[in-house]
Amino acid sequence: MNKLPLATRVQILSMLVEGSSMRSIARVADVSFNTISKLMIEAGEACAAYHDETVRNVKAKRVQCDEIWSFTYAKQKNVETAKRQDLAYGDTWTWTALDADSKMIISYLVGGRDSDYALAFMGDVAGRVANRVQMTTDGHRAYLEAVEGAFGADVDYAQLIKIYGASPESAKGRYSPADCTGIKKNRIEGSPDLAHVSTSYVERMNLNIRMGNRRFTRLTNAFSKKIDNHLHMLSLYFCHYNFCRIHKTLRMSPAMAAGVSETLRDVEWIVSLIDAREEAPKRPKTYKKKTPAL
Repeated sequence: MNKLPLATRVQILSMLVEGSSMRSIARVADVSFNTISKLMIEAGEACAAYHDETVRNVKAKRVQCDEIWSFTYAKQKNVETAKRQDLAYGDTWTWTALDADSKMIISYLVGGRDSDYALAFMGDVAGRVANRVQMTTDGHRAYLEAVEGAFGADVDYAQLIKIYGASPESAKGRYSPADCTGIKKNRIEGSPDLAHVSTSYVERMNLNIRMGNRRFTRLTNAFSKKIDNHLHMLSLYFCHYNFCRIHKTLRMSPAMAAGVSETLRDVEWIVSLIDAREEAPKRPKTYKKKTPAL
């Protein structure tokens, strides 16, 4: 099977994690759109498998969790009238758990925002940390049952609830948020240190996700058309963020700061993950020609 040169694959994956659209990458790299889509899927599968295997027994102290919104194929209000009912997913939420000290993404989940997804997400978080942690989330009610079901009493958990007032006349608009007039910190379980009850780091990570993924750009046609591709792109992005990108404050990758990796990786390493998953080519069977008996 024909394979793109290493330099071209590195260029494509680098542009993907830096927020370029697939159409623009196809023009710059002079390859077809389908080739880019296939490479993204392969990279996403390889990165997801590596994250699942490697990001284990993380010795985190403080974990912040949040969700970031997007939509797939059609917005939720248009799902019922969408042409492709098999693809119309509507609201698509990405759940993320961030180690506040190393800034590493410990766990992520793509799907809905209901209690079932909250339980699955928190169950995965609990399976990846090696010790008792202080957990902070927003006021989403689904977290209450999910954290208790995943951690029981073995967690120091608090919720940070923001209180919003009316927007000023000068800020009224489609995407202008209301003014945050205050916050409330609620202790839910254990003995969380209220001084460290915060979601600032994970909310800043939400901005990184939106800036580094063209699929999250508002008011464009770059949104995901398939939920699977949305997940593949995020798997690639999180793996690159954790293992390949130097955090400006820590001066190392988040995975190195968390003790999960000893080496700073690069995009060529991600390509090697893809190649390692490919099956070895099967050689055709050969048969010895029997010599007729004399």
